[in-house]
Amino acid sequence: MIDPLSEIITLLRPRAVFTKGISGAGRWGVRYTDFGQPSFCTVIEGRCRLAVDGHDAITLEAGDFVLLPATPGFTMSGFDPVTPERIDPKRLPSPAGDVRHGRRGGRPDVRLLGGYFVFDSADAGLLVSLLPALVHVRGVERLSMLVRFVVEESSERRSGRDLVLSRLVEVLLVEALRSTQGQRASPGLLRGLSDGRLAAAIRQMHGNPGRSWTVAKLAKEAALSRSAFFDRFARAVGLPPMEYLLAWRMAIAKDLLRREELGLAAVAERVGYSSASTFSTAFSRHVGQPPGRYARADLS
Repeated sequence: MIDPLSEIITLLRPRAVFTKGISGAGRWGVRYTDFGQPSFCTVIEGRCRLAVDGHDAITLEAGDFVLLPATPGFTMSGFDPVTPERIDPKRLPSPAGDVRHGRRGGRPDVRLLGGYFVFDSADAGLLVSLLPALVHVRGVERLSMLVRFVVEESSERRSGRDLVLSRLVEVLLVEALRSTQGQRASPGLLRGLSDGRLAAAIRQMHGNPGRSWTVAKLAKEAALSRSAFFDRFARAVGLPPMEYLLAWRMAIAKDLLRREELGLAAVAERVGYSSASTFSTAFSRHVGQPPGRYARADLS
């Protein structure tokens, strides 16, 4: 069975993992400005407060896991009132060792393992927009174990390190995201996949992107009327069905073009266009440049 979530994570191509230990004690607080790259952390012991821009503040406890696929600004602190220290991660170099906030000596009130990575995808912005902006998971030991594996692997320079880290982060992302699937998820792919009717149509789009889909055909796959399917899909996923399909087709096309495995006509057929010229027109309108120029630019 086609797994749309795994396909999107694979196309995002996570890489270049950086990890660190974080602790805080006493009166402390830090305010990070918008970073834009994906970041994550797990709480080893203790508690702290996390306030991510656009979301209600939450209390993090031992065993909690947090993922921010596009890391907006956020504040992390203890529970005493404090003016947080401002940090711009885009301007300051990454610290060489573990980071301690607040009181320097003595046992910390909270210990975390955290890190960030990048998505090596030309279409990362679109694909990330289909994911929740904030993932907070409590009590899933598998996630804490995966973070420990990531930290351990990133701290050593063993053969195959980059490949192992990339695979570990892919698994980490899938585990975190599927732990949040459900009707309470924010609009996006996970919300759509939690709806059995919509999931059937989404899997068909991912499994057969070259088919001449219409809203009516997709509605039939979902066993819904055309209007009911359109409204339900748009509310759950955040995009109308054909916009989602176009975005997915173009993501596949970009991936095929950058890998240079197929000619233009074959790429066009793979993503549902009857000729290279109609595909080129659609690609240029969506991406802002013809497919040939896009492929050459990606190689330079």
